[in-house]
Amino acid sequence: MVSGSLTRRGLLGGMAAGASLSALPVWAHGGNLKGHSGAIRAGFDEVSGAVIDLAVAAGRRVVEGRRGHGVAVNGSVPGPLIRLKEGQNIRFNVANHLAQDTSIHWHGLLVPFHMDGVPGVSFPGIRPGETFTYDFPVRQSGTYWYHSHSGLQEQSGHYGPLIIDPVGAEPAEYDRDYILLLSEFTRHHPHFIMDRLRKQEGYFNRQQNSWTDKYPMSRDERRMWGEMRMMPTDIADVSAPTYTYLANGRGPGEGMEYLFRPGERIRLRIINGSAMTFFNVRIPGLAMTVIAADGQNVRPVEVDELQIATAETYDVIIETGSAAAYAIVAESMDRSGMALAMLASAPGMRAEVPPLRDPPLLTMADMGMNHGAEGHGGHGSHGGHDHHPHSHSGPGPAPSEGRAARRKVDRSRDQSMHGMKMRDTALLPPEVKLGPGIDMVSMQPVDKTGDPGLGLRDLPHRVLNYRMLAALEPNTDTRPPSRLLELHLTGSMERYMWSFNGQMFSAVSDDPIRFAWNERVRVKLINNTMMAHPIHLHGMFFEVVNGQSPAHQPRKNVLVVQPGASASFDLTANEPGDWAFHCHLLYHMHGGMMQIVTVAGPGESA
Repeated sequence: MVSGSLTRRGLLGGMAAGASLSALPVWAHGGNLKGHSGAIRAGFDEVSGAVIDLAVAAGRRVVEGRRGHGVAVNGSVPGPLIRLKEGQNIRFNVANHLAQDTSIHWHGLLVPFHMDGVPGVSFPGIRPGETFTYDFPVRQSGTYWYHSHSGLQEQSGHYGPLIIDPVGAEPAEYDRDYILLLSEFTRHHPHFIMDRLRKQEGYFNRQQNSWTDKYPMSRDERRMWGEMRMMPTDIADVSAPTYTYLANGRGPGEGMEYLFRPGERIRLRIINGSAMTFFNVRIPGLAMTVIAADGQNVRPVEVDELQIATAETYDVIIETGSAAAYAIVAESMDRSGMALAMLASAPGMRAEVPPLRDPPLLTMADMGMNHGAEGHGGHGSHGGHDHHPHSHSGPGPAPSEGRAARRKVDRSRDQSMHGMKMRDTALLPPEVKLGPGIDMVSMQPVDKTGDPGLGLRDLPHRVLNYRMLAALEPNTDTRPPSRLLELHLTGSMERYMWSFNGQMFSAVSDDPIRFAWNERVRVKLINNTMMAHPIHLHGMFFEVVNGQSPAHQPRKNVLVVQPGASASFDLTANEPGDWAFHCHLLYHMHGGMMQIVTVAGPGESA
């Protein structure tokens, strides 16, 4: 338990002078990327032990001939693989060689709140030229990662993988253990990107629609989208060609490969360390058996493709066949580009790379309108595809037989706007603060935990969705929740403002979300925006309410809430302190979609 004298106000008392300059939290302040350490290398080394030294510095990055500034940990992007053992004590000495503050957040780790690494919430940050020591026991095992929570430094390369080996046996057998860390590179400074998004939110969207484009939409559909002042192609705020998508710091043409022998079982730990990108991951010719989500073991489930949101992790087992090579394809959700790696039976072996598939389009169901009888998934079959007995494994795009018919049914159901008041904010509950930061209201939000994600709903092969996940080890707390907390995800696309319940985050606010010690709460997230949001809770795991029994609801720390939909989780508030709670899309968090969760300690009032 954290001492009662160790509070957020006490930890941050020395920040008062800085706070007076701006209502923004410290991690949101701008700054250049000076303090160069020279060229930054792609890929990562491995570090382990009881004491680990980490150095954060800026430098020059080159990805596929494109040059830009970067922020590296120990000279590489990603930073070094940190390999720990469950039950050990760890001390990290983090030295800041930048010209501005930095920090490291241990994403998904159970730590004392003052070791969580969020400036303005759990500690003051690490000033230029200073070294901060993180010191805590390792209480878990699994696949995690770490990243900066300062000055948008994640976008510039300040992130790395973190693996914790269990005390006992692993639940699955495998011959090789590999990491696939997905991210992006851009030659732009992250504050330039944020500035452009605020001035023109569609600045980086190259998939605009117009009366003369070739997107498969009817005249009526185009009219409806025009009336809403929205675009069905508004899938990602930033994408290619602004971004080059990376596999372990390497672009798709830079030869990332993993060696194997035919017949071997490979554990691939997939980490989405990107700033803004959802990836659709598949390996043409091979199935993937998901064995863990966000570091927590799940009952094995075999799929042919999965969507991984920013900050999520999935561990999969791959059984290799006799082919000389297999392509690991991580396509951005808007299908503007891909990260690429190869499973190779010998160095240099390559498999055929499938072309990018057609970009997906939002529908009225994605706006929380006219979901139809099936409701749960918004696009039939309860949104899931676990009922398909077959899989597509060819190297090219997935077959489209039946897709046109499905699309026709969806659109005929979605086209009526009668009675729809998507911009009538008076329909929101009183706890939502109305103002210019809200420009949309979901009319019929329904649970979409069975939705595999945009672009994956009508594929004939098996695609992962949350309803297919079940905790392998039973949850320790299966009490029914004592109360329901509803939170609305709100925003204004045109102003690029994001919030919970219409309230943008401020570090000087004294209005956190409060939980009593050991309280059991169900949190329902209602997405009133047209974008999917990966919502992350620091310091604790929650159980996704997905139709499984309370004992086997999957434990996660990131939950994707689909556009115009809802999703719920059960939480046992047993980690005292102040914790960040935010959308993990970096520019959405920076734009205000963040709050503080305060958990009272034993004997304290909430």
